[in-house]
Amino acid sequence: MTLSIPELPLVYLSDYELAMINMLRADMMRDRYELQLRDAYFNGEQLIRDLGISIPPQLKGLHTVIGWPRVGVESLEERLDLEAFRWADGADSSGLEEIADANDLYDESSLAHLDSLVYGREYLAIGSGDDDSPPLISVESPLDMTLMWDARLRMGTAALRECQADGYVESGPEERMIVLYLPDQTITALPSPSGSWEVVDRDIHELGVVPVVRMANRQRTSDRVGRSEITPEVMSVTDAACRRLMGMEVAAEFFGAPQRYILGASESAFQDAEGNAKSAWETYIGRILALERDEDGNVPTVSQFPAHDPSGMTKIIDLYARIMSSQFGLPPHMLGYTTDNPASADAIRSTEAKLVKRSERRIRRYGAAWQQAMRLALWVRDGEPPEKTRRIETVWRNPATPTIAAQVDATVKLVQAEILPPDSDVTLEMAGLTEGQRQRVAADRRRAAGQAGRSALMDRLAELSAGDSRPSPEPSEASLGVDDLG
Repeated sequence: MTLSIPELPLVYLSDYELAMINMLRADMMRDRYELQLRDAYFNGEQLIRDLGISIPPQLKGLHTVIGWPRVGVESLEERLDLEAFRWADGADSSGLEEIADANDLYDESSLAHLDSLVYGREYLAIGSGDDDSPPLISVESPLDMTLMWDARLRMGTAALRECQADGYVESGPEERMIVLYLPDQTITALPSPSGSWEVVDRDIHELGVVPVVRMANRQRTSDRVGRSEITPEVMSVTDAACRRLMGMEVAAEFFGAPQRYILGASESAFQDAEGNAKSAWETYIGRILALERDEDGNVPTVSQFPAHDPSGMTKIIDLYARIMSSQFGLPPHMLGYTTDNPASADAIRSTEAKLVKRSERRIRRYGAAWQQAMRLALWVRDGEPPEKTRRIETVWRNPATPTIAAQVDATVKLVQAEILPPDSDVTLEMAGLTEGQRQRVAADRRRAAGQAGRSALMDRLAELSAGDSRPSPEPSEASLGVDDLG
């Protein structure tokens, strides 16, 4: 009698897990072309769609780049500065800061925001750390990760990440690995010789939710995945501006130098001293053109056609710059469009109003994603979810980038009106101090309060000591009862 050993579920993928991997991989591959196209426009590596009219075949390899997509996206991202995590009820936030510092989130957040704006989405994956280390929060690109979304529950039901398998000894060179995120476990697998997948790790966390958060940009009710800031309009205007730059290059090569013409010249004017015909280039660049009269004594006529004027091209590019500024909500001068009358500071602030509002919308959306990721990290660390009544807040730098003087002036007025207490942390925050600066101010205040308390105590002890050392007065005769004796 032979006994069959069942396949261990920790080593092999189940049919459900394999089906989820295949479905999520197909979803990721389907969107990869559009994501790479946006990435090419952001990096200035896109292929310009030539109309095939004005560009000669010899200059087909000429590549012109205009960095407007990068300028537009980075101008928005530069106003999204995550500074701190804290509990909304004012409780000690050292545990939140420990997780954030261990994962370098204040630096990684900039990468997450940039990718979300370029690709339309970014992912935050949460996992358990090594031994007693804090939980891991990693920022993942949508080129390598995808998420299955439940619109009714507004949460993910499964996620997949495919990346380079450099950290595993079992992997071969340039081999890929996959990580499948499920509500109860996280599975890491490598390709097997049979063409399937071999499980190398299972992290059974039993959270009940997928530990992946999607950071989406420009969502709509019919499109929860998100959209890129590099829209079809931005790509179209970018291509048009690049074609105009290419046209200027062609004009500089062919029409930059004015064409000349000579009427009534003899053949000898185009021959060298030995009677050989000069090349067209030698004739054109000659500094001195010596011509003799013809047989009738008439002097040949020498003149030139008007040279190419590039101002028409530059005006068109300025028009494209204004169109692009309206798409990104940027002041035109940030895209290189200038006028003879520079804008005043108030005018610049007015043109930045739309950019500030767009930044505030991104802060609200991205802040919710970071809060959800931090709650999952606390859940992984503690083994139980945080209380729903306790809310996590994300602290952001003011996207309007006001001057320090303006912030301090507004804060002083609030304190004078007794709306804010002068020693409140909110007062320091509104004055424009960063989280680190506020912590140092609080430490300085505690130190000053301690020194003041010690000084008061020393003064009191000195008073008591002086009172004990003062000689007591001699008793009077009356107090001794001498008068009564007489």
